[in-house]
Amino acid sequence: MFDRILDPTGLTSSGPASVATAARRVPSLKGARVGLLNNTKQNAKELLAEIGKLLESRYGATVTIQRTKPHVAFPVDEPQLKEVAAVSDVVVVGVGDCGSCSASATADGILFEREGIPTAVIVTEAFEVTARAMAEVHGDKDFEFLLTPHPVAVLNQEQVAQRAADLVDVVAKRVCEAVK
Repeated sequence: MFDRILDPTGLTSSGPASVATAARRVPSLKGARVGLLNNTKQNAKELLAEIGKLLESRYGATVTIQRTKPHVAFPVDEPQLKEVAAVSDVVVVGVGDCGSCSASATADGILFEREGIPTAVIVTEAFEVTARAMAEVHGDKDFEFLLTPHPVAVLNQEQVAQRAADLVDVVAKRVCEAVK
């Protein structure tokens, strides 16, 4: 017999916010503080680290914090959200490479945007539908996440570096108004 049912969306019983809120994009990445939120998926840490290095070398940003969520399937908790947001002008979240992690990565991005932090969420193409569904559940059906070929988890070090190189300009465009 069940004594309670858990809602996998991470929402409270009050339901989703009714209004989507996108953070204001940073004018430039030069000197911008970058937060990296790894969701524990295989190669997420490595991919985010490579993207961070490229944001530093190509755009003059500085990675100020790298954190790992305690669980891949749940949205970032409030203390970690506040910790990362406090020292970041932009955040990169990844990698949505399965059903639950794509959903939670999308939820993370929406939460950071609502904190006023422009966020780039990386999801593999195979889980676009899952990420889109989570965005709608969170009241932000038009939330933009970045798609990359599936999978990321099986890439070797060289392939991760190439994937980061393929993504970095798209990440910059997502969080910065000056990058077109």
